[in-house]
Amino acid sequence: MAVSMREVDPAFQGAGQKAGIEVWKIENSKPVAIPEASYGKFFTGDSYIILKTVTKKSGVFRYDIHYWLGKDATEDDASTAATKTLELDAALGGRAVQYRELQAHETERFLSLFKPCIIPEESEPQEHKTRMFVCKGKHVVHVYEVPCARSSLNHEDICILDTKKKIFQFNGSNTSIQERAKALEVVQYIKTTYHTNKCDIATIDDGRLMADAEAGEFWGFFGGFAPLPKKTATNDAQSTHAYPTQLLCIIKGKAIPVAADSLTKKLLDTHHCYLLDCGTEIYVWVGRSTNLEERKAANGAAEEHLRVHERPKSNIIRMIENFETVSFRSKFDSWPPLSDVVASEDGRGKVAALLKRRGLDVKGLIKTSTEHEEEPQPYIDCSGNLQVWRVDGKEKSLLPDIEQSKFYTGDCYIFQYTYSGDEQEECLMGTWFGKQSVKEDRDSTMSLITKMLESVKFLATQARVYEGDEPFLFYAIFQSFMVLKGGLSKGYKNYISEKGLPDDTYREDGIGLFRVQGSGPENMQSIQVDPVAASLNSSYCFILHKDTLVFMWNGNQTTTEDHELSERQLDLIKPDMQTRVHKEGAESDQFWEILGGKTKHPNQKIQTTAETDPHLFSCTLSKDDSLKLYQIHNFKQDDLLTEDVYIIDVLSSIFIWVGQQVEAKTKTQKLAIGEKFLERDIRLEKLSLQTPIFIITEGSEPPFFTRFFTWDSKKTGMHGNSFERRLSLIKDGGRSTMNLKPKKRAPVSFGGRSGSEKPQRSRSVSFGSDRPRARGRSPAFNALASKFDNPTAQRNLSTPPPVVNKLFPKVGGSGDTGGGGGGGNLDTSKLPGRLDTSKLFSKSKAIASLTASFDKPTRDKLMPRSIKTARSEPVSKMEANAKGTPMSSRKIGGFGVNKEDANENKVEKEEEEEKGGTFYPYDRLTTSSTDPAPNIDVAKREMYLSSSDFREKFGMTKDAFYKMPKWKQNKMKISLKMF
Repeated sequence: MAVSMREVDPAFQGAGQKAGIEVWKIENSKPVAIPEASYGKFFTGDSYIILKTVTKKSGVFRYDIHYWLGKDATEDDASTAATKTLELDAALGGRAVQYRELQAHETERFLSLFKPCIIPEESEPQEHKTRMFVCKGKHVVHVYEVPCARSSLNHEDICILDTKKKIFQFNGSNTSIQERAKALEVVQYIKTTYHTNKCDIATIDDGRLMADAEAGEFWGFFGGFAPLPKKTATNDAQSTHAYPTQLLCIIKGKAIPVAADSLTKKLLDTHHCYLLDCGTEIYVWVGRSTNLEERKAANGAAEEHLRVHERPKSNIIRMIENFETVSFRSKFDSWPPLSDVVASEDGRGKVAALLKRRGLDVKGLIKTSTEHEEEPQPYIDCSGNLQVWRVDGKEKSLLPDIEQSKFYTGDCYIFQYTYSGDEQEECLMGTWFGKQSVKEDRDSTMSLITKMLESVKFLATQARVYEGDEPFLFYAIFQSFMVLKGGLSKGYKNYISEKGLPDDTYREDGIGLFRVQGSGPENMQSIQVDPVAASLNSSYCFILHKDTLVFMWNGNQTTTEDHELSERQLDLIKPDMQTRVHKEGAESDQFWEILGGKTKHPNQKIQTTAETDPHLFSCTLSKDDSLKLYQIHNFKQDDLLTEDVYIIDVLSSIFIWVGQQVEAKTKTQKLAIGEKFLERDIRLEKLSLQTPIFIITEGSEPPFFTRFFTWDSKKTGMHGNSFERRLSLIKDGGRSTMNLKPKKRAPVSFGGRSGSEKPQRSRSVSFGSDRPRARGRSPAFNALASKFDNPTAQRNLSTPPPVVNKLFPKVGGSGDTGGGGGGGNLDTSKLPGRLDTSKLFSKSKAIASLTASFDKPTRDKLMPRSIKTARSEPVSKMEANAKGTPMSSRKIGGFGVNKEDANENKVEKEEEEEKGGTFYPYDRLTTSSTDPAPNIDVAKREMYLSSSDFREKFGMTKDAFYKMPKWKQNKMKISLKMF
């Protein structure tokens, strides 16, 4: 990009170095920075430059520059603002999008920077005067000052009368609840800005005014009440006239029409500037090979074009090549995919060098644009309770623990995951559709999960996931996930039979090739692929097995951690067979023979959709079921109104938020809204129709949704509509109608498990108890796994911190575990709020009756997640003595109770059951024993210890040990050389 080396104004020193807003006012033809306390205060006789800097997920800055022209601003100041905006853009590397903002005709993007509104002043007010304003807008509010007269009132608008002692909001009868709620934010702004919060608030409803004392006071300002006439039609030529889209090329300051049958990107030459006239908006496109003088001429041509066509209200939006806005690209019939061009660092560097020679700070101006990969995070506790059902026709069957992470590509599944939230149990219910699943099963799956959601009043978050497009959160919940070929449902089997297709359903005695992927023990996947050499990839490890042969193939671009993931996945696929490790390039003939011969294979990682910066849209279904979308810029929590449906788009997933006051019909169509959003692809992102969808109900927002906001849970789940809520907050702080987040019911189990005997889930792999051996682990991987497995160590970002550090308070005497003061009753009043057993174990009769029709539990209920206790590592006797901890006072199995008080009856019963059993001394059962015990199951060496020896070595009873997760059992056995 050719950038003019003309001097850049010193006022822009250090501009755009951090995210946020910066404002300059034009004074004596120079930009002067104004203090942050004055942001949003505009005077009608001045011109301003506003810079909005956003740090994108890629690590680079994105800039929007607005220059605001007051209605009384001089032509010189307006011209200076336009010129200095170009200089600021040059200082930022020429990547900013520029907007001309005229007073009373501002873009909503600009107004969103100064929520709730801007109220331009003619001068600094010396004393309060009575004024009236009209408010327009459902999401962003345009505020216009109007005469204080009855003629300013009408049925279509909301008017605010600001008097010395009271602020009145008059709600026209044809205005919406959302508009009234947003106008109340303006009332609050006026109260704070002009009354220092010392005045009263009153709302007047159009058509219901006679019996209200405050209504009488309001109408007294206009000489008494009188009916308002119907609004007469206005002749606004610019708003009613439809202007044809026209492309013009700027040559020597003149706009010349471009002849073309259709608009395509090829019409834009990098050596020229262009105007795209869309009526209410004029786009100025700047080729990268143009200089600063040509760009100034393009701005002048755009101003002249509006004057000639008498369209002073149109906005001018200017952008440079490769940084076009979505709205601009959408005007063209065809536009090639955006490249990864970030910015002209060449031009940015030249400007930075110029400023440096002048002695100015250039920190931030030469920030590199190299993208950095952000480690994905699940944002929730991923050690909760998982239940999975396979759908077969109109029925669903609960999968046993060992099978719940093995999905078939021809089947559909429902999963329910419960975990500890900030205040109570949270629940996520989702569906997974295999690529080869049949429509009958998919429809049945949606019907079944809808019934499950109904039973919990839709308080659970819903997820829709397709094979191959799973979000990171899904993998983190399942931890070790497998996708197998074929299917087990009758529908799938009938389909392949009717089509005459071979049944390639995975079989233990067949040939299986699995691609291993993932980033660590907390999320790793085995994906079965076609058993041919072309399925290999140098960036992955693969597991190949046939009959009694098992190979692990390591691509030449894989790491030691990748190899260790394969080792762990081998424990799931073929744990009892010897493995042959092959490095790429050193394969055996037998390996290639199984795959049908050696062929070329790819070497690049399979690209997955990365999460991008979030964009918020308000969604409305029209009467013909078409979807209307409205983007909300610079959004915050207050933009979520309870009467509406919103979507957050992050490209890799979309999140649908449904307000409590949304119409019942719309609520039933929330998933259809998400599907229509994907079809519309309003941001031209080429969204996949199988993009994961999460549906969230107001008041039940999970952390992986609230992370997009500065979230205040007290603002959700309140009673009333958005207007009533806002009015309550303004008048009395919300004490009268405010209600905290609705109480969530205990998670419902639809068969299998729920309630009191919840098993501990492994953070990585659940090994079978009959597993005969352990595979080696490298030091690098052990270090990685130790961060995950050890709750006291520093955890990976994607690993949630422990929720429960200490389950029980002191009982009886002193000491951390209840001490030697004898027994005592548990004082539940001292338990943390999240462990209130009255909340954890309660379930309303209504929910019980609603869920009675589902599968009846086949096992005992699981312990609620919030009181799970297996986070404390058991301590061996040797470790306890080394730390100086008496055996009588250390914790057993993570519980804060004395060993002497630890269920002695159970110990005696265990010893009685062992009479007549075969036991050996500890030194004969270790893996390093010189005199090993004969005829023992080497995978269960600990079983051959007597009860007393077991308690001495493991620090707990056998019963407590076998209730632990398998990975914790194995970890303890390894430390004692018994594994």
